Amino acid sequence: MRYQPYLILLFYFCITNCKQATKSPEPEVLVSLVEEVPSPAGASSSLPHLATNSDGTLVSWVETKGDSLTTLFFSELENGIWQEPQAVVAGGDWFVNWADYPMIAENNGNYWSHVLKKSAKGTYSYDVKMTIKAKESTNWETNKALHTDGTPTEHGFVTVLPYKEAFFVTWLDGRNTEENEAGERGAMTLRAAEVAANGEVSHENELDVSTCDCCQTTAAITDNGPVVLYRDRLEDEIRDISIVRQVDGRWTAPKTIYADGWKIKGCPVNGPKAAAMGNNLVAAWFTAAQNTARVQVAFSKDGGENFENPIVIAEGTTIGRVDVVWVDEETAVVSWMDIKEKVASLNVAKISRTGVVSNTATVVALNGSRQSGFPQLEKVDDMLYFAWTDVTKTDTRVRMVKMSISAL
Repeated sequence: MRYQPYLILLFYFCITNCKQATKSPEPEVLVSLVEEVPSPAGASSSLPHLATNSDGTLVSWVETKGDSLTTLFFSELENGIWQEPQAVVAGGDWFVNWADYPMIAENNGNYWSHVLKKSAKGTYSYDVKMTIKAKESTNWETNKALHTDGTPTEHGFVTVLPYKEAFFVTWLDGRNTEENEAGERGAMTLRAAEVAANGEVSHENELDVSTCDCCQTTAAITDNGPVVLYRDRLEDEIRDISIVRQVDGRWTAPKTIYADGWKIKGCPVNGPKAAAMGNNLVAAWFTAAQNTARVQVAFSKDGGENFENPIVIAEGTTIGRVDVVWVDEETAVVSWMDIKEKVASLNVAKISRTGVVSNTATVVALNGSRQSGFPQLEKVDDMLYFAWTDVTKTDTRVRMVKMSISAL
């Protein structure tokens, strides 16, 4: 985004002490059971997003032709094979960014997707535009507004989940950052809404009045209702992970899930990930508090009202870009990226509530630049699927692999 790479590189040269108690993972090992999965994406593809629900698994991505036309595609996984790609929408006025990617979701045959469309000449002036296809329809309805504030400001970092008969959507909203007559600007905010199959937006709420500008949001549907986790922005530029929860139809006040105390003036572009199974909630995130880069995982048994102390999964050489899924009510799988001696890797480990961490498995070596994006992880039956942007000197292309959970 708008921050210089050296802000991130500072995290690589960190001391290895950590103030909270942890149980160290076993030494890293290479997994021999990683299997290449033929990707449905073509040349000049990037920004994959994996999504799984009870109806199946989807992957979305974009392909760019020349310098202007970008198309959002998706494919469905059937019997372990990605089906023929389907084009959703194309445009020449999108904001295409390595960290803020389009995505697709499905609920009972209804499809929801979004892109970021430029709203003014400013670099960070863009809106979230939805593309909807209801179950009974054969056509996509495009360019539908998620928000209607009309400000030429930044809107993005969307999370969408199937919810009830439609979709739950949360995003970062910059409407308050527009400069006023006094030359003042407000903070980035967090908002959420429900979107019906026909694109009608309802129950829109502002959830936090000040958040980090450009870290991904994440959400989960617990038995109590939706929860949203995100990188907050507190006084003195403390940017730890907070949660808001919908309980009995009302949103709680923001609450820090663990006080890392990470003070940083610029956005690290490194959001959390969460997953729910009933009221069991797991959260994974990156921090560089106390000058130590690390990936942490914390569990909750009450839908996020309270979290146990975090468990350190990786530290020192990690650059975050995390993902997390449940295996069962006692065990989760976490993925993240490391860089060692200028070589990046996508790693994965299994972790239990009690803090037992499996061997760290290196899934694949990959480019450590921003172009590789945020690798995706999903559980499909007894397999783990991974997707990322493979970067070469001449092209980018979405690649995929899978591995058995039992390999960890």
